[in-house]
Amino acid sequence: MRTFNWGIIGLGRIAHKFAENLALLPNARLYGVASRTQAKADEFATQFGAAHACGSYEELLQLPDLDAVYIATPHSEHHANTLLCLRAGVPVLCEKAFALNARQAAEMIATAREQKVFLMEAFWTRFFPAVKEALKIVQSGELGEIKHIVADFGFKAPYNPEGRLYNPALAGGSLLDIGVYPLFISKLLLGNPTEVKAVATFAPSGVDANCAISFAYTSGATASLFSTIAAQTDTTCHIYGTEASLRLNGRFHAPEGLTVYREGEEPRVINCEKLGYGYAYEAHHVQECLEQDLLESPLLPLGFSLELMQLLDQIRAQIGLRYPGEG
Repeated sequence: MRTFNWGIIGLGRIAHKFAENLALLPNARLYGVASRTQAKADEFATQFGAAHACGSYEELLQLPDLDAVYIATPHSEHHANTLLCLRAGVPVLCEKAFALNARQAAEMIATAREQKVFLMEAFWTRFFPAVKEALKIVQSGELGEIKHIVADFGFKAPYNPEGRLYNPALAGGSLLDIGVYPLFISKLLLGNPTEVKAVATFAPSGVDANCAISFAYTSGATASLFSTIAAQTDTTCHIYGTEASLRLNGRFHAPEGLTVYREGEEPRVINCEKLGYGYAYEAHHVQECLEQDLLESPLLPLGFSLELMQLLDQIRAQIGLRYPGEG
């Protein structure tokens, strides 16, 4: 069995969880980690047993036998970090949101195709067994025609204008950080909407604290989506069809199973595997793609990620949210 050597760029909270879950895969190892400071790289490498601790991203990319890099830097850095890796010929798994905007995402995709290097957005939700099962049930027609999706994601973050969540220079706000999850699930199940309506309220720093979105589709379906960094929400997703409805159990972006509700019947609970936090699923999928010499994922193609960024651009235009440095 081939062992894949992973690198990580950006060593914050998500990188810690990813590294912890990477250890659950028998054919993956944390090979190198990179930070802007050597001390942080050393500490991370010691904690997770990485062979190489790099004080620059460029140093990481020069390591021999590096198979893939997971990018876990703030949203504002994804574009530059991804291009750096792709131009070095290293496959990339880049955290969501994929980029600041669709223009950046398009350049990342074009570069991956020009360089013939694998690239995928790290939308871990797509690879959870419960999400795959929900998609199968929806596509089977068991729910009938989908008429409405409700999805929310919210937590209360202390206001710190210099921190990642509230800092416009780091592309903060609820939409790009967690609003992408309700958008993702609606796009996965219903495709692209024909009508988009969005409203938001803003933190003093100028990023969105709350964002509420309504979609309409040619099929006759609608969606109500909400994100906030100002309050704790249930973080649920419920899909309503003409014959039955489905709820993803637990926090829907990392679900543990699902429940199907049909009038006159007892709810049907389907429990699904959840390995660790769930990050191992996306890493495993990347490895499968690399083994097959694929340049993009068949389950999460680059076109999907680009269309998602275009939706985010459309929503930001409606609510009037622009980040520094956008061209």
